[in-house]
Amino acid sequence: MFDWNGPSRVVAIILPLALLAGCSSLSGDDAGEETRLVVGTTSAPTSLDPAAAWDGSWELYRNIYQTLMTVPNAGSPPEPDAATTCGFADSGRKVYRCVLRKGLKFSSGNPLNARAVKHSFDRTRSLKAKPGPAPLLSSLKSVEAQGSRTVIFRLRKPDATFPFVLSTPAASLVDPADYPSSSLRRGKRATGSGPYILEDYVPDEKAVLAKNPQYKGAAKIKNDAVTIRYYGHSSRMVRDLKSGRIDLTYRGLTPRQITALQDAGTAGKDAVELTEMTGTEIHYLVFNSKDPQARRPAVRAAVAQLIDRKTLVRNVYKRTADPLYSMVPTGVAGHTNAYLDRYGDPSESKARRTLTAAGIHEKVRFTLWYSDDRYGEASAREFDEIKRQLNDSGLFEVTVKGRPWSAFQKGYLKGEYPVFGRGWSADFPDADNYITPFVGKENAMGAPYPNRRLTEELLPRSRRQSDRGAAGRSFAAAQRQMAKDAQLLPLWQGKVYIASQKDVAGVEWAVDASVIMRMWELYKKSSW
Repeated sequence: MFDWNGPSRVVAIILPLALLAGCSSLSGDDAGEETRLVVGTTSAPTSLDPAAAWDGSWELYRNIYQTLMTVPNAGSPPEPDAATTCGFADSGRKVYRCVLRKGLKFSSGNPLNARAVKHSFDRTRSLKAKPGPAPLLSSLKSVEAQGSRTVIFRLRKPDATFPFVLSTPAASLVDPADYPSSSLRRGKRATGSGPYILEDYVPDEKAVLAKNPQYKGAAKIKNDAVTIRYYGHSSRMVRDLKSGRIDLTYRGLTPRQITALQDAGTAGKDAVELTEMTGTEIHYLVFNSKDPQARRPAVRAAVAQLIDRKTLVRNVYKRTADPLYSMVPTGVAGHTNAYLDRYGDPSESKARRTLTAAGIHEKVRFTLWYSDDRYGEASAREFDEIKRQLNDSGLFEVTVKGRPWSAFQKGYLKGEYPVFGRGWSADFPDADNYITPFVGKENAMGAPYPNRRLTEELLPRSRRQSDRGAAGRSFAAAQRQMAKDAQLLPLWQGKVYIASQKDVAGVEWAVDASVIMRMWELYKKSSW
């Protein structure tokens, strides 16, 4: 479930002055004092097995599993984590070699060696679980274990993004003894080698993390334990924050709650700090090419010509989001306003002419689906606003239906919805990851989008360029193609808001380049 510049990510942090003054020490390393934090979120995992999920479950995976590479900070290139060195071993960028750190162990006590690395990648690729991350490893041809510490990855085609792929939870390393190659692991336990051990897990309620004493990697762990509490509604989460039951909230705050916290902070009436970051999470509509209505290019183009993003953002999301006219968000190298360039400002007359030219003279009817518990309580208002805009044109008769995330996800992967809304935070900081996951016959949306120009020409060309900034021309052409096809319709780009108690530090460093919370960066101020 991001944003950068060749590739570097631009992040703006707005911290209340109270956070910058008045504390005598901000050290997270006080001896003899155990630091425990409680974090609240509305984004609960769908599975504990990293081969099974390509969604918000990554928030947990990042903290309990380890990867060969990591992106330490916004704007930084990938660096070794479980590995001590990694790099391309040939000039054609089709052979990638990693050497593991010495003495790595899983929380089970079993060794994390080259064989375990090979098992982890082979397993995810062979299981092809839906909605698992196997498509993210599509460029991988084979994995070889050489000795106990050396791993060789052979790629089908040159892929300059592969080091970034190795930094994502799709490349999580798992213990072969606990994660069989022929099936997913079920239950409430996880075996990893990351910064934390999963001590306790209650689905949709909590995950209890304890500092991993055997961890060897790049992370510097600044606390002893973190409990993540999962909320069905953000209103209760905010109440718990204000009452001191939790230390920090991440994901799920509604625009009204954010505005209320901002106003209270300005007036000096709230003990809660609000951190704002420029986010790269995008929200968009997906048109199912198998649906009789959504498969018609004129229908998709007419929707694109009618959606008023500025009104949508103003009426629903207030100051907490920005209109988006490309699947690649603002701030990411290669971004263009391709949809605005092609469709211009909202126009009923243009939409009417588009439908008429295609021989469509009756109202277009379809149901617009969304998850009613995944993206915050403003989602219902968002899709009601989209429905209003389309129906007020007199060209459409749209109904709206919502489902809880688990049922919603199963539905779109089965192709049940003609049009549906999704959110996306990129897996790694590169424009490629805002395009590749959505195209091809098999993709992350379960809605086939075959386009040979994208999958066989533009994206492979961009991956041959090690200078990611130089890949901008290919990405610009890809965005123009996507705007023409309009099988995906970008709506808005969100900002990141984290509300925390005033004695919590490290917030500004805790969100990684993929907008995932790195719990190990959080700690309590030693005095206030």
